[in-house]
Amino acid sequence: MTGSDVSPSFRLAYVPGVTPAKWVRIWNERLPDVPLTLVAVSAAEAFDVLRDGGADAGFVRLPVDRTDLSAIPLYTETTVVVIPKDHLVTAADEVSAEDLADEIVLHPLDDTLDWEHRPGRPANERPATTADAVELVAAGVGVLVVPQSLARLHHRKDLTYRPVSDAPASRVALSWPQDATTDLVEDFIGIVRGRTVNSSRGRRQEPAPEKSRSKRPESGGARRKPAAGKPAGKSPRSGSGGAKGAKGGGKGGRGKPRRRS
Repeated sequence: MTGSDVSPSFRLAYVPGVTPAKWVRIWNERLPDVPLTLVAVSAAEAFDVLRDGGADAGFVRLPVDRTDLSAIPLYTETTVVVIPKDHLVTAADEVSAEDLADEIVLHPLDDTLDWEHRPGRPANERPATTADAVELVAAGVGVLVVPQSLARLHHRKDLTYRPVSDAPASRVALSWPQDATTDLVEDFIGIVRGRTVNSSRGRRQEPAPEKSRSKRPESGGARRKPAAGKPAGKSPRSGSGGAKGAKGGGKGGRGKPRRRS
């Protein structure tokens, strides 16, 4: 089977917390003949998957190395602290990092937040994953600060969360290899950017060549050529009987001759 005989397909990677269902639905409506396969990846391995060709594009968390990857920032998430439902912090609608100063704040190895100074006190060991850290919060070991989508992803009935006003935020972007910006990647970029199906399926278009325009006479331009035997410059009806209502021999017109009495 030659390369031209291979049916097209599109592989979309996504990191935990991102819900690509809306964009996948639009893709299936617009390109029903091109199957889209979802590839779940961790935030840490997402970029290697794109570079190694494991996916055509992916929803990742910034920052992105722009040396060989392109990225379109999409949205910024609220950062929250995950706590037991009977925790004192639940009394507030929002907290600050300083409010967590006396808490053990868990720091999983797959943490996606870029802290300059982490709040609270560190745990003796770092949990391997965010899911493991959530289990430790439920066991009363400490609290966890994460993007809101991850708090929702690992929701438990015995836990809740509150926004942290001064915590670093996590930004989600669509990324793909710069040297692999295919037509299908352009199609998906168009969907993510909200372009309609009539905008060339989201692909970049070369400027259309200007259509040749038939020359039209300018206003006050050339007049019709006079017919043979007729003087130029005057309407053929400007002679006898030309001006209706001109009675008697007014200037420039011929009236009917008067009968002599």
